[in-house]
Amino acid sequence: MYSMDEELIKNADACYQLAEQKAAHYFKSLHKQVMQKTFVPVLTKDIQSWKHNHIHHHSILSFFSRRKGKPDNRAYHNYIQWLNYTGKLDNYLDRSISYIFMRDLGKALDSTETQNRVRRVVDSLKNHLIQSTSTNLSVNSETFSMAGLYRIAQKEGIESTMIWVLNKLKTVSSNIPTGMDAENAQRKLIKIIAGVIMHEVEEMGDEISPEERMKKLDDAIRLGYSYGLTYPFIDDLLDAKVLSANEEKQYSDLIRTTLITGNVPELGEWSGKNVNLIRYIHSELRDAFEYIKSHLRPETSKKFFEQAYVFFYSQEVDRLKDLSNANYTNEELYIPVILKSSSSRLIVRSVISAPEDEGFDTRTFYYGIYNQLADDFADMYEDLKEDRVTPYTYYLKYHEKRFDLINPFELYWTVISNLIHKVYHSDHKACEVILDRAINGLKRFKERMGTEKYNEVMKLFFSGVPKFNRVIQNMVRKADDVDFFDKLLRDHMITILKNERKEQEDFLETIKTVRNQINNVLNIPKIEEVEPIIDAANYSLEGDGKRLRPIMTWVMGVNEYGLNSSAIVPLLRSLEYMHTASLIFDDLPSQDNSSTRRGRKAIHSVYNIAIAELTGLFLTQKAIEEQASLDQFDSKSVLNLIKYSAQMTAVMCKGQAMDLDSKGKQLTLEQLNLMCFYKTGIAFEASLIMPAILAHANEIEIEALKKFAQHAGIAFQIKDDLLDVEGDLILLGKPIGKDAENNSSTFVSILGQDGARKEMWEQYCLAMEALQEMPRNITFLKHLLNYIVNRDH
Repeated sequence: MYSMDEELIKNADACYQLAEQKAAHYFKSLHKQVMQKTFVPVLTKDIQSWKHNHIHHHSILSFFSRRKGKPDNRAYHNYIQWLNYTGKLDNYLDRSISYIFMRDLGKALDSTETQNRVRRVVDSLKNHLIQSTSTNLSVNSETFSMAGLYRIAQKEGIESTMIWVLNKLKTVSSNIPTGMDAENAQRKLIKIIAGVIMHEVEEMGDEISPEERMKKLDDAIRLGYSYGLTYPFIDDLLDAKVLSANEEKQYSDLIRTTLITGNVPELGEWSGKNVNLIRYIHSELRDAFEYIKSHLRPETSKKFFEQAYVFFYSQEVDRLKDLSNANYTNEELYIPVILKSSSSRLIVRSVISAPEDEGFDTRTFYYGIYNQLADDFADMYEDLKEDRVTPYTYYLKYHEKRFDLINPFELYWTVISNLIHKVYHSDHKACEVILDRAINGLKRFKERMGTEKYNEVMKLFFSGVPKFNRVIQNMVRKADDVDFFDKLLRDHMITILKNERKEQEDFLETIKTVRNQINNVLNIPKIEEVEPIIDAANYSLEGDGKRLRPIMTWVMGVNEYGLNSSAIVPLLRSLEYMHTASLIFDDLPSQDNSSTRRGRKAIHSVYNIAIAELTGLFLTQKAIEEQASLDQFDSKSVLNLIKYSAQMTAVMCKGQAMDLDSKGKQLTLEQLNLMCFYKTGIAFEASLIMPAILAHANEIEIEALKKFAQHAGIAFQIKDDLLDVEGDLILLGKPIGKDAENNSSTFVSILGQDGARKEMWEQYCLAMEALQEMPRNITFLKHLLNYIVNRDH
């Protein structure tokens, strides 16, 4: 247990008790309404009016306008296209954005200002969606791709912030332990960041200067990340049973101490097997907490800590409940739900130090339980399987024994009635959106669970109000136009994250497998006449090389063009021989003067300079010999390949000569880009173009590959330049700081580290955009680019 001042504990407890009293008062009002079933006549009347916009009686003539069938609403791009085609997109986006303004921004929809703001967002989003779905989609047209996000950041002038948060998200993803839902954890974190940005944008208004807007967006992203970390690394971690019981106790004590004292305690000794995970989380959450704290204003700091404590402690109260305990009161079941569901959103305005807004606070406090009860209903069987206590799981288990228990589904409809008429004052738009959401939730549940299970659930939870049940089920069967963009986006984002993870695993497995295959065919048999040279060549080839170039060739040749894997082995050898030769020349004292390569001494340090030069020459000739051995392809294609290879070798030599000539000189960015393309991009290009030549690929595809290789090669070189000043000697396998030592012009020396990172991401985006011009979707190249910019060696 971390030590705390008794007075601080008393203050925290008093703060929670005050929040409990407010929640108890709200619950008492709901309890009275649910007992009296007042929601039944009120909502029945509302639905009679609501259904006119949602139950359509189609004429024969309308059949022809509906011939383009409705796609699965999980097919993101097709569904958006269908909505636009049928003229439904405007209303779809209007109810979706209106709902977000209610739920996330705490707005009242009867405000003219809010209505105008909703309209502007709808128009902007509609234009974006139509544009992004109007062409054949590829890797970069996804808003949630790294390239798509970076392009948005460029428009706002916050590229460095986006680079920072993308790196953070990558690190978080790699540290989510087995046993947690990685995709949902990432989605929640991204959602929180987006929510904080939305609040900040609403607060900043339209008259703000571009510079101030950039500053506020930068803060919002960093604050959003800092607050959002609590979802995967506090809520989800404690719910997932990844930690032992003792570790959970230690971790909860640490969080509680932080929120009560306002300071993160040292981790100290950690008793448990998850010590490395906890060390990372402790460090990351400590930095996040300190960042939030440093941005709090004096007038909002107290409120932030109070809301944060209420949020954490109410979750803790629920988390510690035991489903086998049959004695929880209704108050014990629902009051923590009211507190955690409202404080999670109330806290966002405190995080950005927004001014007091009594209307927001009131609406958000009453609204929270509606959202939580909807989520708990959707997840009740998963929660029951995990023995979690929610109002639904508890009712499922004890309703036949505990007749005093409130039916949570009836309470849910009571909350809806209360919101529409007491919180939003019978506003027509609020009524429309809330009922849309409620019916949509039931439709989604029915689709997911199946009709039989759905009917079983409805029979249980609607048993006390059969007439109202018939009204609702009629709407579930017949009502249309009740779906929401945020649900589509949620499903789409999870699909993307799952696909990305699977593609990444496949990419790494391909790299590993093909690299091993290539390593097994590189050794050059000894010939007595040139034995010392062959020994030196094999020494260089045995180093811990990445083998990226022949791997790229193998993937393109075998996976994309269907070439025989054994037939292209000579081509794989030739590429690695040529690349290794270039490294030998690079390391010579007359050039870069590097004593280490691939984690070992450079060849001229092991043998001598003359042997190194001869070995480089030998390997270039050996590469040509291997290319001439491609005897399973037509001779014209092989000759074209050899000719192309010789031309590219000449260009690479030109690039190295430019590099040597640039020492001590200040190159322009254009000159540096050209030099790096010659040095690195050309080798990438050759790895892609050579198998394309053998496969007789058309010119359009070859040009797209060349463009991709140009930008990927430059991005690779920039990353190398960054690693030369930021990297780890052991991971890199070569000395760091050589560029500065050699007085070389690099992207870092010309642009600085921040500018070099921006240029790397620009080249990354251009390479991703080149992939869109490809007639095939080559996921390997997409993940190769991700590897290039994210690698540590």
